Amino acid sequence: MITEIAFTGTPVTDIKRARGFYEGLLGLKPTMESAGGNWVEYDVGAGTFGIGCYGDVWKPSTEGTCAAFEVDDLDAEVSRLKSRGVPVAMDVTETPVCRFAIVCDPDGNKLLLHKRK
Repeated sequence: MITEIAFTGTPVTDIKRARGFYEGLLGLKPTMESAGGNWVEYDVGAGTFGIGCYGDVWKPSTEGTCAAFEVDDLDAEVSRLKSRGVPVAMDVTETPVCRFAIVCDPDGNKLLLHKRK
């Protein structure tokens, strides 16, 4: 029986570039590093998000799983990332329970920026 999500991981091709994006642009703080620096974890609220650089074993994809990050001000965050040249795959969208937008990391992995109503 599954009891929880232990972490969400995203493959990257250049760990230094990815850390620049996730730490420098998104503001995540690393909480653990292993595999000679090829795996980095970030505690986000009660969850953990990780990035890993493992070559052909685990490749980025524009069509794969998407992590959703809750933000304080969706419009401000999307505007800030756009001004820094971050690609937006889907602009702010309204649903009955939330608002969200989808941005891409340097490898094209999609990240959902989310604001609950």
